[in-house]
Amino acid sequence: MRTRFLFPILVFYLLINSGFSQQPIMTMINSNWEFKKSGDTSWLPAVVPGTVHTDLLKNHLIDDPFYGDNEKKLQWIEKEEWEYRASFNVDNALLGKDNISLKFEGVDTYATIFLNDTLILKANNMFREWEVACKNLLKKEGNILAIKFQSPVKYDKKQASSLPYQLPDERAFSRKAPYQYGWDWGPRFVTSGIWRPIHLIGWDKARIKNMHLQQKEITNTLAKITAIIEIESNTSFQGTIDLHISDYDKSYQKESSNFSIGINTIRVDFDIINPRLWWTNGLGEPFLYEVTCELTDNNHLVDTRATRIGVRSIELVQEEDSIGASFYFKLNGKPVFMKGANYIPQDNFLPRVTKEKYSLLLKNVVDANMNMLRVWGGGIYEDDIFYDLCDENGILVWQDFMFACTMYPGDPDFIDNVRQEAIDNIKRLRNHPCIALWCGNNEIDEGWHNWGWQKSFGYSKKDSAEIWKNYQKIFENLLPGIVRAYSPSSPYIPSSPAIGWGHPESLRKGDSHYWGVWWGKEPFEVYEEKVGRFISEYGFQAFPDLKTINSFSKPGQRDLNSKVMLSHQKHPIGNELIETYLERDYNYPKNFEAFVYVSQLVQAYGIKKAIEAHRRAMPYCMGTLYWQLNDCWPVVSWSSMDYFLRWKALHYFSKKAFQEILVSAKVDDGKVSVYIISDKQDLVKGKLILQGMDFNGETFGETSTDINIQENRTEIFAKFEIKELLKGKNKRSTLLRMMIFKKEILLSENLYYFTTPRELKLEKPSINIDIVRIDGGYELKLSTDKLAKNVYLSTDVVDGSFSDNYFDLLPGDIKTIYYLSDKIIQDFKQKIKILTLVDTW
Repeated sequence: MRTRFLFPILVFYLLINSGFSQQPIMTMINSNWEFKKSGDTSWLPAVVPGTVHTDLLKNHLIDDPFYGDNEKKLQWIEKEEWEYRASFNVDNALLGKDNISLKFEGVDTYATIFLNDTLILKANNMFREWEVACKNLLKKEGNILAIKFQSPVKYDKKQASSLPYQLPDERAFSRKAPYQYGWDWGPRFVTSGIWRPIHLIGWDKARIKNMHLQQKEITNTLAKITAIIEIESNTSFQGTIDLHISDYDKSYQKESSNFSIGINTIRVDFDIINPRLWWTNGLGEPFLYEVTCELTDNNHLVDTRATRIGVRSIELVQEEDSIGASFYFKLNGKPVFMKGANYIPQDNFLPRVTKEKYSLLLKNVVDANMNMLRVWGGGIYEDDIFYDLCDENGILVWQDFMFACTMYPGDPDFIDNVRQEAIDNIKRLRNHPCIALWCGNNEIDEGWHNWGWQKSFGYSKKDSAEIWKNYQKIFENLLPGIVRAYSPSSPYIPSSPAIGWGHPESLRKGDSHYWGVWWGKEPFEVYEEKVGRFISEYGFQAFPDLKTINSFSKPGQRDLNSKVMLSHQKHPIGNELIETYLERDYNYPKNFEAFVYVSQLVQAYGIKKAIEAHRRAMPYCMGTLYWQLNDCWPVVSWSSMDYFLRWKALHYFSKKAFQEILVSAKVDDGKVSVYIISDKQDLVKGKLILQGMDFNGETFGETSTDINIQENRTEIFAKFEIKELLKGKNKRSTLLRMMIFKKEILLSENLYYFTTPRELKLEKPSINIDIVRIDGGYELKLSTDKLAKNVYLSTDVVDGSFSDNYFDLLPGDIKTIYYLSDKIIQDFKQKIKILTLVDTW
């Protein structure tokens, strides 16, 4: 057993003035933690923030949870109770403060907390913040903070047994990240731990607890904003509030406010004349102002708080029309087509997600021309850095509350817990300009009405009435009321989707989760016909990068039906469905490596059809968010980037399909219609070039037309019979090349094939590649003697990235690709592998 330890806490002083200061002091308790399983005698080193699983792994008590089929060997962890403790000192500056509290930013989940052997808190919600006054319990040296975690699954079972009926899933009872219990893309690791920091906070006369910057009226010439400031005081005094706005040569002051003991709410109205508005990626600059609030007493600074805002208006427009009802967003008064994906937590063990990984993920989102992410309701309310990066990069966030795919209890304790969870997170996130929408839950309304729960769980009429009443209590009364009270300008909807995908009206009003493709086994062509008003979920699976597969498997396990590969495929018939769709449109691959590559092409092929169909249907359809952006572990899934953020073919395809200006073809009854879609807010003059081309590079039937591309709309610019274009050529060996130029700049290019990849008459191409070392990597120039379909470049030397991949290379073209890496690679050309579709047969 380790000897008891004492250590000084790393202290971060929020001091601005030198000398004596009344300002608060905040310290973090993040060093020399210990943990053990309840009943054990030996304490082991722990990392906070962290989780039980990662602490066991660091102490070599378990194998890597993500490797092989280790997941099933680690299910014992969720059934145990775990204990953590830390010893710390408090310096004189903090100990001398009139008020001291412990703030727990994230405790997962059922935790009994003691300070110096005194019970101070019983936590029961992973998503809440907890603050406890503790000055009378602290001493200068040798303080002991101890936390005991109860097994969440044992709690769930106990709560479930107290009801006269069975809810669809026991995870409903715990306010804990639902995905930890497993999903059809994620493993089951029901962990516990201190997953966000613990702080000691000391203050004297008063402190600023919260500042809400409520945007009342936003135009191009004037922003009218009210700062609503919560100040906690332990005495009565007269103070002054000053507001300073960065990049704006004006300050605002609220003089001689009378503060009384308790919470004081002060309102300061201010204007920004000719504001710099916040815009999404692609539409303009996501400009951010910093607003600093200073609380002073007789010219002494008592406290200060700063936050950033983007000046913008956001509106969800749901208006009845002749078809059904619209569903679209207006940003700064302009309708915006939303392009993006559904986001899930980046790891099963959340504290492992670094700032660098957040930054890279958001960079990849921006690079793919997205402007919205949906934070799915089976995960977490994300860390502040996620929303900060969305603010900085112009990415709007559709924010679900953390409820998904089951019904929930409605007893007073549960409702009160949810109420405070919602308040905590709305107050934390409401100043972020990226927040576009609060949504009550994921697929619960659809589940109740379409998934047969009443029959499968044998609910009586009385049971059904009570369960649905509890649903309404949370999602139609409680949550919308809290949004109105704490963020009144934010839109709210109770559930996504509005109507299940099996109902025709789901395509006419509200948002839609269209799963006829995949779950319904419908062909990809259905995407072009079944287009809704806003498609907030749809998708298709693919295998991750081979490097990712190698990270969790041995060579002999790389087989579709091996125990290890099946443990990393969580959908019960996922591989079967991938094969079904693959065989419809592609030749069956010759080996496992080829299967991985072709599975990604199948995914990208289908989702590209969907994205283009959705964009062609603008303004009937005003959003497309595919399922899903990322993974929480290395797995076969619907993601476009795998766990290591390696791009699948889908992410490259999405980048092109989400361009500001897109040229796209659709065939009906033997006629080709060429659409041009523009998300730009101004008119663009350009040239549309259409070419018929065979796979040897011979061009026939070329046309060139000067065009005016109107802002923010879709239009048909050409329409012709296929037989007129082909002029007797075989459709299996020809394509339509569509290009839009603005002077010499290529704005958009797309290729349309007249049959499926399986039917194409492909021959093995001879690809030439020239490589030059440049700053930050290598420049690659590729050419070919005949069509090279879906060129995939890879190298095992350095885990860098290619600027484009899985592309079609045409004879006569020179394609420039960049390989981004800071390292010099000897004989790099010889170490690049090139794979094309014809190589997989």
